[in-house]
Amino acid sequence: MNSREAIKLSINTGDMISMAYLQDLSDEQLMQRPHPECNHIKWQIGHLVTSERMMIESVVPGSMPSLPEGFSERYGKERASSDDPTAFDSKEELLRVYQEQRGGTLAALEKLTDEELDKPSPESMQAYAPTVAAAFSMQGSHWIMHAGQWAVLRRQLGKPPLF
Repeated sequence: MNSREAIKLSINTGDMISMAYLQDLSDEQLMQRPHPECNHIKWQIGHLVTSERMMIESVVPGSMPSLPEGFSERYGKERASSDDPTAFDSKEELLRVYQEQRGGTLAALEKLTDEELDKPSPESMQAYAPTVAAAFSMQGSHWIMHAGQWAVLRRQLGKPPLF
């Protein structure tokens, strides 16, 4: 297994876990917060999508598809406290945009050499992703970090544990 294959495996593992947690949650359930101080899942998905685009576009400029108009604004930190379901996209739209961005991530990864993956990431990302490879590796783990909150909400909703 080469480095690109290992990174892709970690991204795909995050995808498998996250999509399993989301598969049977409704739009209404995605607006529930697992705790009053936690963000609802719809906002979290939008945050994950915008973060992925920002990180990958930063390390491989021109590689990522554009986000729909207003998407970044809808999922910025200032909108995290909103409980208005009309302020956020549907689950179907969020997952469509996610798949589009993830396709861009995987396509960009496939084109990079080991030498390019070893290059430093931009200064603004150094604390959490010091190399291009680390920025790609972060994509699966970032989703899994958030999915921990989704597991709690699932249990609150009476759904069985999945993993």
